[in-house]
Amino acid sequence: MFTTQLKIAWRNIIGNKGYSLMNILGLALGMGVAMLIALWVYDEFDHNKNFKNYNRLAQIYQSQSFSTERATGPPIPRPLEKVLREKYGEYFKYISMSSWTDESILKYGENSIKIEGNAVQPDASKMFSLEIVGGALNGLEDVKSIMISASTAKKLFGDKNPIGENINFDFNDDLKVTGVYKDFSYNSSFNDVDYFITWDYYVSKHTWVKNSEKEWGNNSWQLFIQIADNTSFKTVEEAIKWAKKENTDYGTINPELHVLPMQDWKLHNNFEEGKQVGGRIEYVFLFASIGVVVLLLACINFMNVATARSEKRAKEVGVKKTLGANRGHLINQFYSESFIITCIAFILAVCIAFLFLTPFNELSDKQITFPWSSGVAWGLALIILCFTALLSGSYPALYLSQFNPTQVLKGTFVKSKFSGGLRKALVVFQFVLSISLIIITIIINRQMDFVKNQSRGYDMDALIEIYAWYTPFKGKYELIREKLLKSGAVTAISASSSPLNDIHSNQSSFVWEGKPDGFIDDFAWVTISHDYIKTLKINVVQGRNFSKDFASDSNAVLINKAALKYMGLEDPIGKLITNKDFEGNTSLKIIGVVDNMVMGDPYTPIKQTLFSINENNEDGIGFYQLRLNPKHSLESNLKQIKKIWNNIAPNFPFDYDFVDQNYAEKFKENERLVGLIGIFTSLAIFISCLGLFGLTSFIAEQRTKEIGIRKSIGASVFKIWQILSKDFLLLVLVASLLSIPLAFMLGTHWLSYFKMRILINHWYFIIGILTAFMLAIFTVSYHAIKAATANPIKSLKTE
Repeated sequence: MFTTQLKIAWRNIIGNKGYSLMNILGLALGMGVAMLIALWVYDEFDHNKNFKNYNRLAQIYQSQSFSTERATGPPIPRPLEKVLREKYGEYFKYISMSSWTDESILKYGENSIKIEGNAVQPDASKMFSLEIVGGALNGLEDVKSIMISASTAKKLFGDKNPIGENINFDFNDDLKVTGVYKDFSYNSSFNDVDYFITWDYYVSKHTWVKNSEKEWGNNSWQLFIQIADNTSFKTVEEAIKWAKKENTDYGTINPELHVLPMQDWKLHNNFEEGKQVGGRIEYVFLFASIGVVVLLLACINFMNVATARSEKRAKEVGVKKTLGANRGHLINQFYSESFIITCIAFILAVCIAFLFLTPFNELSDKQITFPWSSGVAWGLALIILCFTALLSGSYPALYLSQFNPTQVLKGTFVKSKFSGGLRKALVVFQFVLSISLIIITIIINRQMDFVKNQSRGYDMDALIEIYAWYTPFKGKYELIREKLLKSGAVTAISASSSPLNDIHSNQSSFVWEGKPDGFIDDFAWVTISHDYIKTLKINVVQGRNFSKDFASDSNAVLINKAALKYMGLEDPIGKLITNKDFEGNTSLKIIGVVDNMVMGDPYTPIKQTLFSINENNEDGIGFYQLRLNPKHSLESNLKQIKKIWNNIAPNFPFDYDFVDQNYAEKFKENERLVGLIGIFTSLAIFISCLGLFGLTSFIAEQRTKEIGIRKSIGASVFKIWQILSKDFLLLVLVASLLSIPLAFMLGTHWLSYFKMRILINHWYFIIGILTAFMLAIFTVSYHAIKAATANPIKSLKTE
């Protein structure tokens, strides 16, 4: 019986090649897109799961209240580690302080490479489950030891065994290689970490770190923990929440500690007012929703075309019922057809997903592999297959199987108004989803453009930045500046304590005239050279720039316009600002106000910033900004700079960054996601139009005689096009009206995660609706015009 049903189903599919092909193509596209999105979503949730201690690892975050906001982030003070160990030790299995991931130069013999790594405490290697391929897991017990990744070992030592060998670290000390670990997975928070040095060595090399042992106000490090086996993240957080507040005099900023589990590091790391509010998970939900929508649209196409063909299948149903077939048999028959079509579509979908996986990885910056050997993946694929077959074949099976055989065979069968109504409702539903996706995509693109195209506050053209914190360059800024300017390769040079695309230091506890009582301040603090403002071409809107002609500028500051507003000063020039935490409690005079410049997170308002001068103590400035000479070629300029660089530090790797490229890097990840959303939205629209194309084709075929009669009595092509198109375009119009509140609600929700955001403009809805209308008109017009221009004699001969 089952074999017979399959044969009959196959013959029906072959007998209607056009509609079958359209259904198969629509379902294949829908399932293929759903598979790619499912792989992407799975990869997002799989982040960091390669760690054996994944369910016990966490990072300490800290919330602090200032007068304008409650800020939360991972920077923590160094004394916190000691308090956690001594007072709350029972809650932890391991604790490790960590520096931020930073660049360093590793040199062995003639080989030298620049890589990134962290300074950590010995327990870190156990916490992070380093897969040791050489040496020992406890390789960080000795102060002057280093553990390196397998790829780093290959670059430095080739095939030689690196264990026990000495590596020169940052042109300072030789560190002994005590361990080689397998490279972290690309899908890991530590994927760019290629070395670990000891925390004690890091402390010994930096006086400011050494002096911070009791400085609760210096939040310059990270703290990772592995909680004890007999506790939970929530319990630990409740226990340590007020540890900083209870052990310091920083109660005014209400410091609160959070335990952020490793599973939340990527997807749930956003905080507002000290509360966890989500993060990248919003994109994951959006992608997953698009995948479901695309698959749903493909299923709706199948249902619509099947119900539209109900009259042609009516006699078949009548004859079968007359010969004794019951409704269950017919339901099985129609489900068999649906299952065969879905299986064929599924095979094509797998091929589509596999073939497009490589370009998909390039677009999404991932390394997803097709899970051929994964039982879980094939299990999920089977669920998608069955779900699609049941959903797409459900209404045709249940509707067609209920036809009355007497009415059908007598010719008195009348199409069900319900079937026509449902078909129209499904078309409306399709286009509601499609138009909403178009509008949301427009909103997302406009928000990204708004953030990316905001005024940067300085000129990025022909500007490069060099990391120069290494020992060979300490105290040599003036020498380097003189040589570079003399070479003609640069027209200006400056230096700073923070890179142009980040803020490395924040300061608070300032006092100034007019500061409100109880106002808790927070400023970005950047130390710069005299030529900084000039080199970057930052506009001075009030007062003057730093000048070597004024010796008093050593006790002066520049403020940006955000700081001017923040401090509530009307006439800032000459006003004094004092910080009780500074040595000597020195008062600093405000000598100028400069334009705001984007340095930190471009998705948040520009932070109030103070710029101080640093010429005498060059150890405090290590980022060099070079304005290249436009009269010479880029290659010539860089060649000259490299030559001078190598003269100062022979064999030192010369490396630089274009500032505009670094700035663009801030948006790269979001641009990738937006690009993928645009592609998937386009596919959703295409699938909707494919269904509309199939419906208009069938309706035009049904009304062949009517069209012939109308033409024979003088109806114009436009009139016939209007007759065949108006019903569908009316449905698109209804869908457009229904999509407006849905798109507005979803767009508003998505924008709520941005502190700087656009207002939703009515033009976004108009553009989205017009786009859908144009595509619908184009889709419907093909068959309408084809039918309208056909020979009426042939039309009237058609049975």
